[in-house]
Amino acid sequence: MAGGVGSRFWPMSTKEHPKQFIDVLGVGKTLLQLTVERFGPIVKPENVWVVTNQKYAGIVSEQLPSMPRDHILCEPCRRNTAPCIAYVSWRIKCMDPSANIVVTPSDHIVMNVQEFQRVISESMKFTADTDAIVTLGMKPNRPETGYGYIQANLSSNSLRNKEMFRVDSFREKPDLTTAQQYIQKPNYFWNAGIFVWNVHTIVNAFRMYQPSLARIFESMTPVYGTEKEQEVINERFPECENISVDYAIMEKADEIFVCPADFGWSDLGTWGSLHQQSHKDLYGNALIGPDITLFESRDCIIHTTQEKRVVIQGLDGYIVAENNDTLLICKLSEEQRIKQFSGEN
Repeated sequence: MAGGVGSRFWPMSTKEHPKQFIDVLGVGKTLLQLTVERFGPIVKPENVWVVTNQKYAGIVSEQLPSMPRDHILCEPCRRNTAPCIAYVSWRIKCMDPSANIVVTPSDHIVMNVQEFQRVISESMKFTADTDAIVTLGMKPNRPETGYGYIQANLSSNSLRNKEMFRVDSFREKPDLTTAQQYIQKPNYFWNAGIFVWNVHTIVNAFRMYQPSLARIFESMTPVYGTEKEQEVINERFPECENISVDYAIMEKADEIFVCPADFGWSDLGTWGSLHQQSHKDLYGNALIGPDITLFESRDCIIHTTQEKRVVIQGLDGYIVAENNDTLLICKLSEEQRIKQFSGEN
């Protein structure tokens, strides 16, 4: 899923060039490219699909030049994750009615790629010939209020795979007090928004729990893979309800399992989360760029990758980030105001 318009990493990311298409980590690859790359050993290249907004199709093609153009599905408007997932599910079903599907955002990071691949492979084995839906649950290491949580029943794991546990409930993003309570319990996990299921399972789930959405995408079956597909999608997609897959399916379905995982995951929603995930020096500074020198500074994140020499003295808890003709210097504790600074309200 690569249709998000987040500009929270301004000035690097903007509505025209959101974070999934930028090199946030300073490794020479965008988050989208890293997402596709880590599936390399477990998914054939011809089985990778990207769902994005029409205005980003060119960027996706540019960043993933080997991807078949008809595997870039274009939404004419934003309608949240349920219509996005329904579209690609029906599209894949037309090609392979027994396909196993992994749904993942394109703008997250994974530090331990090998463990990620192991968890995904185990989850795909589990869903290959069952009606189970698997969601990945990240083991929390702090009382995070920016994530939803999954409450698992750790006394009820699957006989087929002891890593899979039944989900008791999904919990909305909590306040700090509630989050502190959650992380004291071994059966609460962050909801990473990564799902694994068989195509017939998810299509049937839409038919049962979201029949209006199912009718829209079922009606388009004759045009999938034809020259008329985009024209019909442009006409019918705006009819879809704006609803997340969590509300549409996950909170209603019965056969929901969580696979607890710990592979260094972050959704990189803020400069603060990037600071947490990045390697830091002895003074807590995360430096992303080729030529950065700090003096008497601590707990900062500096993202300057455009070949300038950067020398900083005397900052404590700041963001310093550049992109083309824009330089941001902002307190990490005040980064919620970046949208105000950027003029992208």
